[in-house]
Amino acid sequence: MLAGIHKTMNLESYIISDKPITVTDLDRILQGHSKIALSEDSKRKIIRCREYLDQKIASSTTPIYGINTGFGSLYDRNIPKDQLEKLQENLVMSHACGAGQEVPREIVLLMLFLKVQSLSYGHSGVQLETVERLAAMFNERVLPRIFEIGSLGASGDLAPLAHLALPLIGKGEVHYLGKVYPSAEVLKLLSWNAIHFQAKEGLALLNGTQFMSAYGVWCSLHAQRLQRLANVIGALSLDAFDGRIEPFDELVHQIRPHNGQVKVAKEIQRLLAGSEIISQCKKHVQDPYSFRCIPQVHGASLDAIEFVVNTILTEVNSVSDNPNIFPEEDKIISAGNFHGQPLALSLDFLAIALAELGSISERRTYQLISGSRDLPNYLVANPGINSGLMIPQYTAASLVSQNKQLCTPASVDSIVSSNGQEDHVSMGANAATKAFRVVNNLYSILAIELITAAQALHFRKPAKTSDKLAAFVDTFREAVPFIETDRLLHDDMVEAEKFLKQIKLDE
Repeated sequence: MLAGIHKTMNLESYIISDKPITVTDLDRILQGHSKIALSEDSKRKIIRCREYLDQKIASSTTPIYGINTGFGSLYDRNIPKDQLEKLQENLVMSHACGAGQEVPREIVLLMLFLKVQSLSYGHSGVQLETVERLAAMFNERVLPRIFEIGSLGASGDLAPLAHLALPLIGKGEVHYLGKVYPSAEVLKLLSWNAIHFQAKEGLALLNGTQFMSAYGVWCSLHAQRLQRLANVIGALSLDAFDGRIEPFDELVHQIRPHNGQVKVAKEIQRLLAGSEIISQCKKHVQDPYSFRCIPQVHGASLDAIEFVVNTILTEVNSVSDNPNIFPEEDKIISAGNFHGQPLALSLDFLAIALAELGSISERRTYQLISGSRDLPNYLVANPGINSGLMIPQYTAASLVSQNKQLCTPASVDSIVSSNGQEDHVSMGANAATKAFRVVNNLYSILAIELITAAQALHFRKPAKTSDKLAAFVDTFREAVPFIETDRLLHDDMVEAEKFLKQIKLDE
């Protein structure tokens, strides 16, 4: 049995309403700093929509997809009124067919939040009790066990969202208080009754893009962080390589003014302001592309990331189930807002943009260990007896290669399902989980470049880098000391990655 009831203490309240969700809001949710509650207006809209739907069912025998009919290719099967609740419960149980690895709990937390938000607009026909239970699950951190594989990215994320919905009816398993328990046991402990689904509710819970969207939120927020880290580490590598500052001159970028390119060039100049190394006389007249073209490459990725973030924000502020109910217009419309194509394309694009940040990073790592520019081979004082930083570059190359494979777009694929009724799907869920892996790989790639650049900078003494970069390296050295002789570098890589995920970046 469980030891006791978990209380989420000292959490800020986030009120679910029509107010647009921002990147800041999403970051708070991702960091686990919030609990959620429905606004009074949201409650009113949910109740109004449910009442309208009940009236429509009671007064009409007209088939309404998913409400008094079967699902998918079974849309032509009418369901008697006395079986509508059972229809919805059967839908949830039959669709919980996830496979593969378990979805990380921080993604599940986002899924709960996004499902509550989508249902709160009053176009889904659910009971207020159902939405409030999902919010309570979020607040108590009752997190359903969900699995990566099973969604085709149209008719929504059916299998993952079915697993999300199972605990509402006391089925499936949940993470609670650090362990996995049967949902029924947690419901009993929290004195929660199982929800009795009414007509359309199961479909409202399963139709939707919250699996893709949750991964998209996680990936895009980390992508923004990784973009900034790539600029800092790239600037550090440029200085450690004794590179030239001229390619970052604003005149160059005024005549090719891509937004991201201009921003990155300014950021690199800001980071290197005051560096003795960057301002010293150079023996070489030109740097390799991986240094010279940082504004063009990092900038293109920045533009892509900003496009993806805007797409994700539109999606999380939307209703994505089916059919859509419009009480004031007296319409119930079966359409296709569950189709994940906007997310599929965007997440494929994001994976490519991040993979390129990793690709150019690995090239800078390679240049730094190659014995060029008066640096020792593999950045150790006595190469031969010491292998130094030879093999971390191998690891970076392996990660870069895997990212290239993960960047094969999912969104160009479609496999017919539901006996031909669902004949074009987005595969956005696969795009989402691939992007997730690219993000994690990029943290590892940048961690290796940071270890390498910080090591190379040591050999530039007594010349100094900028105060900003010196402070960054000094903080890093608290986690990963200078490498005098060979040691277990895996541990250094792990610590460097933790550093990148935790370091507070300047605004």
